[in-house]
Amino acid sequence: MDKVVASAAEAVADIPDGARLSVGGFGLCGIPSVLIQALLEAGTTDLEAVSNNCGVDDWGLGLLLMDKRLRRMVASYVGENKEFARQYLSGELEVELTPQGTLAERMRAGGSGIPAFFTATGVGTQVAEGGLPWRYDDAGNVVVASPPKQTQVFETPEGEKEYVLEHAIVADFGLVRAWKGDRHGNLVFHDSARNFNPLAAMCGRVTIAEVEELVEPGELDPNDIHTPGVYVQRVVALTPEQAADKRIEKRTVQPASEAVQESNPGG
Repeated sequence: MDKVVASAAEAVADIPDGARLSVGGFGLCGIPSVLIQALLEAGTTDLEAVSNNCGVDDWGLGLLLMDKRLRRMVASYVGENKEFARQYLSGELEVELTPQGTLAERMRAGGSGIPAFFTATGVGTQVAEGGLPWRYDDAGNVVVASPPKQTQVFETPEGEKEYVLEHAIVADFGLVRAWKGDRHGNLVFHDSARNFNPLAAMCGRVTIAEVEELVEPGELDPNDIHTPGVYVQRVVALTPEQAADKRIEKRTVQPASEAVQESNPGG
């Protein structure tokens, strides 16, 4: 039952080239940065990543992207990464853009044993009709496009409504970051860092969690656990320095002169 491994390097050592990864986080909040760095150092390549976004140019999944380790990305938002745009538009990276709620449900469904589901999101658009560019060639021509998806009309309280079929996502490995975790793999996420982490943990066949604080079994209140240990196979305890290393994606600050004026409006 003790799922703790000695290091991040050991935890990711058996991830093979070509693996499909589900990765927690939203922007740079709650990303498994230590596991990503270990994967970078391991030299693993030709990876497919399923995550809300691809980090930024110099942090998170952006590190794997910059080193040409990603062949395919399934995400809902990629707007903060210039290298991502360059690789996509030049034909170096395949990208499947998915509505954010649909992506979340595809991951949850994969972890719940549900192979597919119908949703109203995307009906009447290229999401359902197909034709979204997945891969370009180096001349800017679309060489791989999304296929059309099955649609079906269902009776609802508002009358008949059309829905589109979406398939679940199951990853070979899940990488997540938790605030607290015990040796059995039970995880607690802190505030907004919860985001996609429980979903990434659910849909990974083998899920690896880096935890900022490792506690003993029984120390976590069962009512506070967000991801039960049944979904987690390996736990990596971070050092205090690793746990404190958190980046801010966009820093918005008030000029000092304005702050002083607001605190002393009389002059």
